[in-house]
This record gives sequence, C-alpha cells and structure tokens, in this order.
Amino acid sequence: MSDDAHAMTRDAETARAAERARAAETSVPAPTGGPSGPGNPGNPGGHQAARRAAWVAPFVAVSMFLAALNLRPAIGSLGALLEEVRDGLHMSGSVAGVLTSVPPLCFAVFGFAAPRLARRYGPGAIVCAGLAAITAGLLIRPFVPSTVPFLLASALALAGIAVSNVLMPVIVKRYFPDRVGTMTGLYSMALSLGTAGSAAAAVPLAHALGGWRTGLAAWGVLAAVALVPWLVLVRDRSGYEEPGAASAAPAHDVLPSLLRSRTAWSLAVFFGLQATGAYITMGWMSQRFRDAGISAGTAGVLLAVIMVMGVPLAFVIPGLATRLSHQGPIVVVLCACGLVAIGGLYAAPVGGAWVWAVLLGVSNCSFPLALTMIGMRSSSGHGVVRLSAFAQCTGYLISIPGPLLVGVLYQHSGGWTWPLALMGGLLLPQMAVGWFAGRDRTIEREAGVGD
Repeated sequence: MSDDAHAMTRDAETARAAERARAAETSVPAPTGGPSGPGNPGNPGGHQAARRAAWVAPFVAVSMFLAALNLRPAIGSLGALLEEVRDGLHMSGSVAGVLTSVPPLCFAVFGFAAPRLARRYGPGAIVCAGLAAITAGLLIRPFVPSTVPFLLASALALAGIAVSNVLMPVIVKRYFPDRVGTMTGLYSMALSLGTAGSAAAAVPLAHALGGWRTGLAAWGVLAAVALVPWLVLVRDRSGYEEPGAASAAPAHDVLPSLLRSRTAWSLAVFFGLQATGAYITMGWMSQRFRDAGISAGTAGVLLAVIMVMGVPLAFVIPGLATRLSHQGPIVVVLCACGLVAIGGLYAAPVGGAWVWAVLLGVSNCSFPLALTMIGMRSSSGHGVVRLSAFAQCTGYLISIPGPLLVGVLYQHSGGWTWPLALMGGLLLPQMAVGWFAGRDRTIEREAGVGD
C-alpha cells in the first residue's frame, strides 16, 4: 500500500474517532458541579437538574415520614377497639384471635411480591399503590356488614402495608445513599408515632365521632393525605436513578445466594425474633400489668410508654449504627434491657412497673436497628430490595407462633411464669444472631458478586 493510501486511512480513522468523541460529549451529561455542571451559566440542563435536586430530596423525606406514619394505625386502632368491633360484627372469640394474628401473616405473604413489583414498576410506584390499598382498606372495612368482608378489607390494607414495609429501606437507599442511618431513623420514628398514636387515640376518636365505625374510618382519611405526595413523586422524572443502575444486572445473581447467605439468614432470624417480642408486648403486656393489680387505665398508659420510647430512640439508634463498623454491641445492649425488664415483671411487676415499661420500650427499638442493618448489608439498591424482602418476610413468618404460644402458656399455666420465661428465652438467640448480623459485610461480598 502506498504512503498516500496509508495517510488516507489514518485521516479516515482520525475523522471517525473525532466523530465518536463528539457523539459521546452530546450524549453523556456532565457531572454536576464540574466545568459543564450547574455552576456553568451555559448549561441550563445542569441548572434544571440542580433545581430538581433541591426540592426532590426534602419532598421524599416528607413523603416517607407520612407513609411511615400510616403503616401501623390499621393494627393499633383495631386492637384498641377490638371489643367494640367484635360486638358490632358478632365476631366469635376464635375469629378475633385469627384477626389479631393476620398482620404478620400478610406481611410475610404479600411482602414477597414487593421485589418483583418494584423491578417492573419502580419502588416509588409500588409504595404509592400500597398507600392506595391502605386507604381503600381502612375506608371500606368499618362499613361492611359481616366478618368475612371485614377480614378481606383488613387484608387489603395489610397488603399495602406489607409492600411498603419491604420497599421503604429501598427508597432510603436510592434517594439518600449517604444518609441511610438518619433517614431510617426518621422513617422508624414516624412508624413509632403511628403505632403509639393510633393505640392511644382510637378510643377517644371513636367516642368523638359517634362510634367505632367512623372512628376506624378516620384512619383511612389520614392514609389518603399521605397518598397525595406520593402521587406527585411518582410523576416526577427528575433522574433520581439508583446509583450504578447500569451495572445492576449482575446483582440478579445475588438472589439464589440469599438462601445460602449466613448474613441474610441472621438478619431474617434477628428480624423475626424482635418482631415476636414486639407482637407479644403489644398483645399481652397490658394484661400482665392488669393481672398484677394495676388498673386498666394505668396499664394502658404503661403500654403507651413502651410504644412511645421508640419515637426518640428510633431516630438515635440508626444514626449510631451507621457510625459503627459492627452493630453487635447495640444488639447486646437492647436485648440486655429486655432481659432486665422481664426479670422485673416477674419479681416486682407493680413496684417497678414504670421502669420495666421504659426498659421494654428500649428493647423494642431492635426494629429500627434491623432496618438499618438491612440497608447496610447490601452495596446496591437492587440488593437491598432483595434482602429487605427476604429478611422481613421470613422474619414475619418466624414471628407468627410467638404471641399464640404465649396465649397457650398463659391459659394452661394460670400465670405469667412460663410466658415471661419464653420472652426471656427468645432474647438470648436474638442477641446471638443480631451480633452475627451486625458484622461489617454485604451479601454481594458473600456471593462473590462484588461490592
């Protein structure tokens, strides 16, 4: 080939390379804050992205708070008005028992669908749909004429709660990857407020509104208010994509490994044991105080104290957890508080009732810690949604027998020795698996996918 031919070939290659470089410059957005970023007056797209970022993050935080506020009133308000509901619907005691055990079952069954739905429609859209289901279920169930449609409407609301439970850590990971602890704390604090507030306000609200039906329906109105900002958020297309979304495909390989992941199983068992303790506390602690001779009104206030303790601590503990490389010491402290409280409930249930209530409230803050560890044990949003579904759904299945077993022991032993022994005994494995789950590792690293 002649020198002229070589030169022509080089010129053609140079031209093609220049063309590819120009195409890359026009198709790849410049990093924010760089020479072509929002600080450059010649880049209106950068300015627009900066303006969107300025409102989207706080808007998501408010939306998360409102959503979390509505993930427990369906349960708390019903528990407070269960006697009125039973009388109004002519519900048998056995059916009422089934109704109180439905929440963890629904959380497990419907929560497993959350990852598939999130992959197809996006986690924000599914949380929005979940809030719509909560709103519909809470507005429908008080006005049905019989038990079966009441159970079905309750299941609709609980299905919405289930998918939102699983996907809320994913929302945190996607929008606030550098503030997982803080935002999980905000979400957990709102969850605690919703739990305590619905339990405390359900009866007065029902009296003020003229009956249990309108009293229960009022919580549907609150859910409808929380739905509105999510409708706005789902319509936004401001480019808040999951970091590393382009490389998300290999993370699908993590799914089969979850069943073999010691970290995933330790998180699931830890979540299940803390949920068991929480449901036992919500369902039986008031009765324990009353059996000790404390009045019904005071016993209710003591239960409210247990629930309210989660409000400040749910904000503090996740932030502390993210600053530690190993969350095991926090697990040990929380479980130790529970052991002391249970021992006190056995030895001096009246004299130290307020102290035991506070310590039980501290112990119940294992829930926000578990959510924080779920967000920390995966390096990608895709991994978090898989791990959140696995840990929460498996954990809720583990928690189902606990409250029922306490009821059996209480009925057949005629006292609180064996039920309290069971509660204390469950804290020991919770401490062990929580220590294991708190180690600094991710499911991707365990699966060899990358970190």
